[in-house]
Amino acid sequence: MTKTNKQSNMNLRAVLAATAAATVLAGCATSGNPKDPIEGYNRAMFSFNETVDKAVIKPVAQGYNYVTPQPVQTGVSNFFGNLADIWTSVNNLLQGKPGDALSDAGRVLINSTVGILGLFDVATPMGLEKHEEDFGQTLGRWGVGDGAYVVLPILGPRTVRDTVGLAADIYTDPVRDADAHRGYRNTAIALRAIDTRADLLKAEDALEAAALDKYAYVRDAYLQHRRSAIYDGNPPRQADDAALPSLPADSLTSNEPVESTWNLLLVGQSDMLDVKALETPEPAEAAAPAAE
Repeated sequence: MTKTNKQSNMNLRAVLAATAAATVLAGCATSGNPKDPIEGYNRAMFSFNETVDKAVIKPVAQGYNYVTPQPVQTGVSNFFGNLADIWTSVNNLLQGKPGDALSDAGRVLINSTVGILGLFDVATPMGLEKHEEDFGQTLGRWGVGDGAYVVLPILGPRTVRDTVGLAADIYTDPVRDADAHRGYRNTAIALRAIDTRADLLKAEDALEAAALDKYAYVRDAYLQHRRSAIYDGNPPRQADDAALPSLPADSLTSNEPVESTWNLLLVGQSDMLDVKALETPEPAEAAAPAAE
């Protein structure tokens, strides 16, 4: 067994252990929200994750954003997004969507060649839409229920089902399994995380202003977004839908910045904030007076 496989197996065991712990906690605790039976623990872990972000991850991302030209940042994002498209294609196939799977495979082929190893996204202008799929969504399409909502240390918001899916995402992550020197591989993993966190900087002020209870906002947005993602934006209505806020689909966040960053660091996929949707708009320029 290679060192890479050993490392992946260690990460897999850690995620499975977290899943088991979440299941036990959900069975031993109660909360006013049936979707969040361990709310006390989750709030404490949410606060811890935010502290880690403010102390470590955010400052590094701000430095990266300051010194790295925007075209370079775009190229980095495109490169890792191209790698993520590989398993997005597989998940679309597992979900019974061969057309989307073929489109995703075409994206990888075109962007890896014409787009120079994925640095340029030339597939999107050609009409090949980018999709975001993971093993948690696949399990949902197969009928596996959400399970309890849980905030994992560093990994952030999940459900029990999505935590199991995360284990599969980690195990199959092409960056973590790359046959390369450990130093190069770890550098790539860190770069992917920092680039993602930098993408979220512009949206933070708007998110802070939008949420009176930030924890509840992120929880409800995560659950609503994941359900929407499983059904490709058209989820069937359920009796408990009224318990969730009516949030714009394009501005939902599955993960707060720290969780989004570390999820991407580990597995290369993340349901990120729509930064443009949440950015505070600049004041419109005054119209020029009409010529007489």
